[in-house]
Amino acid sequence: MRHLLEREGLTGEIEVDSAGTGGWHAGAAPDARATAAAHGRGIVLEGAARQITEDDFERYDLLLCADAENVAALRSIAPPDAEDRIRLLRSFDPASGDEDLDVPDPYYGGDRGFEDVLDQVQAACEGLLDQLKRRT
Repeated sequence: MRHLLEREGLTGEIEVDSAGTGGWHAGAAPDARATAAAHGRGIVLEGAARQITEDDFERYDLLLCADAENVAALRSIAPPDAEDRIRLLRSFDPASGDEDLDVPDPYYGGDRGFEDVLDQVQAACEGLLDQLKRRT
């Protein structure tokens, strides 16, 4: 998403962050295979993993999840006024239709899995960006 915002000149307009529902990778850099796949598309992955906090529900207008399990995890800890801001990322991909909207976890598979996930995430981010641009 950061790459798309930069491409569109919207870097300072929309804040993007990433957090997980669990803390098992907290402090770790992005997976080397994900970084390599993104680099092949001119995308730089940076930062360190962190676990979501209560402040995130107050700070962000939209909380995007990779899969239904993470949606359920967030909804179980979200304040009542935040539940409608928790969405599946792929719900923003107009081509996803009625198919399974979970982004698969490529961690235990081969490099192709990271490419497939990038395809899905990029399509969803493009769809989200289109919606955000229409709102402004």
